[in-house]
Amino acid sequence: MKTMNFTWLEDFLALASSGNFSRAAEERHMTQPAFSRRIRALEEWIGADLFNRSTQPATLTDTGTWFESVAKDMITRAARIPGEARAFNEANSNALRIASTHALSFTFMPSWLRGLESKITIGQVQLVSDVMQRCEALLLESQVQFLLTHSNSNVEGELDKEKYPFAVVGKDTLIPVSAPNKAGNPQFTLDKATAKNPIMLLSYSQESGIGRIVNEMHNKLTDSLPTQNIFTAHLASVLRTMALDARGIAWLPETLIAEDIANGKLVEAAPHNWCIEMEIRLYRDKATISKAGEAFWEAIKPTKQSK
Repeated sequence: MKTMNFTWLEDFLALASSGNFSRAAEERHMTQPAFSRRIRALEEWIGADLFNRSTQPATLTDTGTWFESVAKDMITRAARIPGEARAFNEANSNALRIASTHALSFTFMPSWLRGLESKITIGQVQLVSDVMQRCEALLLESQVQFLLTHSNSNVEGELDKEKYPFAVVGKDTLIPVSAPNKAGNPQFTLDKATAKNPIMLLSYSQESGIGRIVNEMHNKLTDSLPTQNIFTAHLASVLRTMALDARGIAWLPETLIAEDIANGKLVEAAPHNWCIEMEIRLYRDKATISKAGEAFWEAIKPTKQSK
């Protein structure tokens, strides 16, 4: 019997998504005849047709519909294998593998780790600092043991959907801020009554975890306001720089801008009810982690929550 090539699964899912052989072949970077041969080889391995080719676009057969969930599950499982193997291999390692969003890596994490050192000896920490989308992927694939991130109970992320355990380890607030004018008042305000022109907003990209929260929460507040997104970035630190340069209003974490507010370089640009309260959460892998990782998790149990 012919052996299945694992890449056939990705070929199958590409075709299942579009139903178009030419488009799927282009997506998979091959000629259509070569792509069609691979789909046919997969069907021969399965022993049944997966696509009804008499329709345009091609549609899944009953067997194809069943196999679609199987293929997705196999790819997901395969993606986790390296991380899970590494976790087993490092069962006695003292290293902690933590992913953290950029903002918390620079502001919250150093002092938080110092506080934990009174409860537990923290050995080597391998930190990956990245945007939320990438950090989520690292934990979902078991390439890290923990993820430190901002969260809001009204905004469900991928880890919440997958029921990953988490601990609330701190609080933060997203504050809409602007550079001040000479009188110390905000140059830009979220005030419909005084807005003669569109209000300039400094926005987060879709890859940003804070961006998800802001987009979910502030869209409800700004529906009635004339606004214009004039700048988009992954990082809160970049939006902070633009806000300091008087380019517009940005929702920024208080942990990042507390000193700017204290010395008057940034001022609140809206009433306090426009602020967004956030939790700082530490998510952990659902798979086996090292003894050092389990000890680290035990040290924060007093604030532990689990969905």
